[in-house]
Amino acid sequence: MESEMITDDDLVQRCMTVLSGLLGTGWQVTRRPAKETKVFDAVLEVKEEVGSTFTQLAVEAKRSVTPRAVETQLVPQVELLRAFNNYTNLLVVAPWLSPPTRKLLEEHGIGYLDLTGNVSLRVSRPAIVIYTVGSARAPKSAAMPGSKTTLAGPKAGRLVRHLVDVPPPHRGVDLQRATGLSLPYISRLLETLESQLLIRRDGRTITQVDWLMLLRARAQESALLTRGSYTGMLAPNGVPALLQQITQLTPEYIDGLAVTGSYAAQRFVQVAVGGQLTLYVANWLKLEDVADELGLLPVAEGADVLLLNEPDPFVRAGAEFVDGVQYVAPSQAALDCLAGPGRMPAEGEALLDFMERWPEEWRTSHNHRQTRPVQH
Repeated sequence: MESEMITDDDLVQRCMTVLSGLLGTGWQVTRRPAKETKVFDAVLEVKEEVGSTFTQLAVEAKRSVTPRAVETQLVPQVELLRAFNNYTNLLVVAPWLSPPTRKLLEEHGIGYLDLTGNVSLRVSRPAIVIYTVGSARAPKSAAMPGSKTTLAGPKAGRLVRHLVDVPPPHRGVDLQRATGLSLPYISRLLETLESQLLIRRDGRTITQVDWLMLLRARAQESALLTRGSYTGMLAPNGVPALLQQITQLTPEYIDGLAVTGSYAAQRFVQVAVGGQLTLYVANWLKLEDVADELGLLPVAEGADVLLLNEPDPFVRAGAEFVDGVQYVAPSQAALDCLAGPGRMPAEGEALLDFMERWPEEWRTSHNHRQTRPVQH
């Protein structure tokens, strides 16, 4: 059922069916008359068949729920409910609830149920504890209505990188100058970020950025190997020899190749030794020419080198040359690891831990707000 077509009553009915199935025989889930439920979308009575003890669930049916809506709408609502009725629990029902939304609901003791199988409900009398895990990603049918600006795509990548690398405050005009994006697009994306509590604003000025969650959210929306064309290759003499070989290329190639992924993360953290070398290839170079220059061999499987067309020059923002080889900035390396295959997400999390512990090692100072790379 498409989320834009589903009604509040549909959500309530689906909720009752799911709850009945989870509780099993010996329990009754009934709906109170509509005239008794003017404040909420529905009130459900949950009762053991063998006893007289029951609890009430005040149901809020939502087609979508953002972390901001939890903070500004649902938390005040549940606080008011608890002030007047200790025997009724709030239950939020939606087609899908994101991990940050579910975490915030749990922190405030609000029950939830979504149609992908994410359920959390705790009741003291009668004793009910239900916790199940469904989808971590939004099904297409559960996309937020009217939400057109997401964290996917190269333009979003530019804004995310700048918000992560440069501490606030930020204004729209500053972001436009630093990223080259249009003000209308920036405004729309900031609305999305604010609804997810990834940023906080005072008027039009961004005062806080939850950069850890912002990087995770961006990685979830943009898998590394879907951002552009790529090819797997084999380095006949091994990756260490290949890195040394890059330093002997012409400036055009040296400037146009940037290490990301595992080897970029290993500059700061060591989860495992070696791994696949991932190289961004700038848009003025061709993958086949780079492979020829480096003597790489095409392979169907077992590649130890991945040549990836950069989706946007901004992936080289803040890149640094180490021993003659260009490495992407830590924030870009973390993004690519989190969004990569195999062991790369674990390396990304380790790099985030380093970044959180040592922000002075990678964040841009307040006096240096330009992170845009030189264009060729």
